[in-house]
Parts: sequence; C-alpha cells; structure tokens
Amino acid sequence: MTPIRVVLVDDHALMREGIATILSLQPDLEVVGLAGSGEEALDLVRAAQPDVVCMDVEMPGMGGLEATRQLVADPDVHACVLVLTTFEREDYLLAALTAGASGFLLKNSRPEALAAGIRTVASGDSLLSPEVTRAVIARAVAGSGPAPEATRPAPTGSAAASSLTDRELEVLRLLAQGLSNEEIAEALFVGRATIKTHVSNVLLKLALRDRVQAVAFAYQHGLAS
Repeated sequence: MTPIRVVLVDDHALMREGIATILSLQPDLEVVGLAGSGEEALDLVRAAQPDVVCMDVEMPGMGGLEATRQLVADPDVHACVLVLTTFEREDYLLAALTAGASGFLLKNSRPEALAAGIRTVASGDSLLSPEVTRAVIARAVAGSGPAPEATRPAPTGSAAASSLTDRELEVLRLLAQGLSNEEIAEALFVGRATIKTHVSNVLLKLALRDRVQAVAFAYQHGLAS
C-alpha cells in the first residue's frame, strides 16, 4: 500500500515535531516535509508534491489561509489541505473553506482523529470539526445578526426538501450531526461511494454549496434529528 504523503505547516517547532511523531506511528502515513510559515509551505509543497497538507492558520508573514488559497489555485499542486488550529472560531472555518481547504480540525483533537482526518481528505471527502460546526449551526439558527455568506442557505425552503428521497433525508440528518462520509456509510451499512453520491444529490437538489450550508439548512428547516 502506498502511504499518504503529508506536509506539516506550523510556526511552532514543537507542534510540528509532535504531530510528525504521532503520524510516524501510522503505517499508511508518511511525513515528507515540515514548514514553519506560509512562504516555506508554498515552496515545500511544490517540491515534495504531498497528498495532504496540514496547515496552521496563524503564522508570522503569510498565514495559513493565504497559503491555502495559493496552493489550491496552483494547477501543479494536487494536495488537499487540512487546516489545523487551536482556535474554535467559525470565521476561521468559513475562511478556510472559502480558501479551498478540504477539512478543518482543532489541534486538541485526539491523535487518531487527526490520522483519520488526513485519510478522509486524501480520499476526496471533506472534514469539518464537530465543535466548530456546532458554532456555525448555533449562529445560523439563532439568527444573531447577518450570517456569513458561506453559512446562509439558499432560499429553497421546505419545498426543495420535499424533493429529497427518504435516504437523502437520512443522509442530511446525519450530516447535521457532524458525521463524515465514512461514518455515515458505517451508520447506514452502505459503501462510502454511495454516500458521496447521496451527499452530492442533497447539495444539488437544495442548491447548496457545501456541507456547512447543508448542516445549517437541516437545522433551520427542522430536518435535524
């Protein structure tokens, strides 16, 4: 089995080395480079061509969000970006997704959650930190001030929801719980490819851009269980 190649980007050397040590214990993950800034990350990723970049947000000089934007826009870079941060802030989540990140995870997550997150984004799925997702949901449902554009669901309402099949509604409810595609597949005893199709159908039918909008839609329209 070819290991998943990972680049770690963090301005704290101890954090970089600690995560590298954790990932080195996983036989299917290989750390191929460490960077301490966004500028270093750009050069390293283009040279090493990893599968996944674990990107810190706040760093001196170029931050992780700008580095993510540039990497995602680079046609010669094929890595997925998993944003790692100590800050439980929905604005960081939304900015990361807007920049093109495939996932968002808090640094205080358990080691096995980090390894699983890397595998998830490497496989083409997206990953959202349940803690921050709940904050986005709370803001969208409470309606405290104008919601960020990325969390504002399209004005499709319950009429569009009626176009979903029973299985698609079930998938939407599980999305609202913060489950990944793999976790939903396990819960419904089907393959992950099937779940990816259902998620795509849900987003298409509801005219939603991403999973964050889908979660907010489910809560706003009483579809979350």
